[in-house]
Amino acid sequence: MGNSLITSATLQCPHGGAVQIISSNTRVKATSTPMATSADTFIVLGCPFFVGNVASPCLSVKWIVTDLRVKVGGPQTLSTASQGLCLNAAQLPQGPVTIASTQVKVKSE
Repeated sequence: MGNSLITSATLQCPHGGAVQIISSNTRVKATSTPMATSADTFIVLGCPFFVGNVASPCLSVKWIVTDLRVKVGGPQTLSTASQGLCLNAAQLPQGPVTIASTQVKVKSE
C-alpha cells in the first residue's frame, strides 16, 4: 500500500529526466487532481543518458507492479508502492522510475 499517484506527481528517470503523465481519467480524483493509472501515457523529457557516444535517452515508463485492489474505469491505479521501468526508443529498460512526490491523503494498494 502506498500514496496514490496523481497526474501532477513528480517522477524522474534514473538519469534525471522528468516524467510527464498524460491521462484520459477525468472522473476519479485525489486531492482534486486525476489519479494516474497503468493505462496512462508516461513520457520522459530531458533524459541525458548516453551509452558510449550514442544517445540513449529514456522516453517512456512501463509499469511492472501496479495496485491490485483499486481500478479506475478498468486499469489499475498506481501508488508509491508501484514499480516502473524507464524505456529507451528500442523499448529496452534503462532503470527504475523514481517517484519523488505525490499527494499524501489518499492511499491505494
